[in-house]
Amino acid sequence: MAAGIFMILDDIAMLLDDAAMMSKVAAKKTAGVLGDDLAVGAEKASGFSASRELPVLWAITKGSLRNKLIILPIAFLLSAYASWAIVPILMLGGLYLAYEGAEKIFEYFIPHTEKHKQPEVVEISSLEDQEIKKIRSAVRTDFILSIEIIIIALGTVVDKGLGIQIIVVSAIALLATVGVYGLVALLVRMDDVGYGLITMAKDKENLLKKTGELLVAALPKVIRLLTVVGTLAMLLVAGGIYVHNIHQIHEALHFMPIIVTELLVGFILGSVVVGLVKLFAKVKSIVAS
Repeated sequence: MAAGIFMILDDIAMLLDDAAMMSKVAAKKTAGVLGDDLAVGAEKASGFSASRELPVLWAITKGSLRNKLIILPIAFLLSAYASWAIVPILMLGGLYLAYEGAEKIFEYFIPHTEKHKQPEVVEISSLEDQEIKKIRSAVRTDFILSIEIIIIALGTVVDKGLGIQIIVVSAIALLATVGVYGLVALLVRMDDVGYGLITMAKDKENLLKKTGELLVAALPKVIRLLTVVGTLAMLLVAGGIYVHNIHQIHEALHFMPIIVTELLVGFILGSVVVGLVKLFAKVKSIVAS
């Protein structure tokens, strides 16, 4: 009896050791996408009043956890019974990311006409609607990036048993939510930390006060930088999906650095989708009138 229990415990220990080792491998392979997820998450969580930043971020985090709970069992089922469907799903998600990234670029250089109108008083309900829309957009984008992260992690343990797959991929999925949005929370509250340091300094010209002032001054620049990085990250992830899964694209552009290739492919795909969406909207408005 005792020997049997020790054998079971030994098997569990070996399973956890294998899972820990494979988790490190999976974390390394998904590091790039996790970095993109951080940039996109920070971009999506910014732009709110200070009192709403953390509630909005918490709403996005809960949406991200729900995404993982939906994607994980489907990923395991697809890996077991329909592995052929994984790449098409990734490519559809890539189109959405490319569309979002390209649309932001076009809006920056060719802003909508209504942006040039005189500013109007925004009602509370309108602000709430904008907040809800941005949260939904962030959760949708997180869904696509979560698919990419989970599929890459699954690919590192596809030849392992189901127990290893569940432990490793679930750990990476949890890291993609708790780790990423934890860092985003620290970033968006950087100014509060700065003000706290300034208060602690009590008007003395010391390192504490200078550090606080630096954090306060740096926050707007960091947010603007993350907005740019988040947009580029969406294009890079989208382009990477197509470059790595369509051999002809990889061969045609092999003379370019891979990061340039992925960015170019993502932007071209996004531009095409933006054009199709605008064309559809125009045709719809003509038919409606």
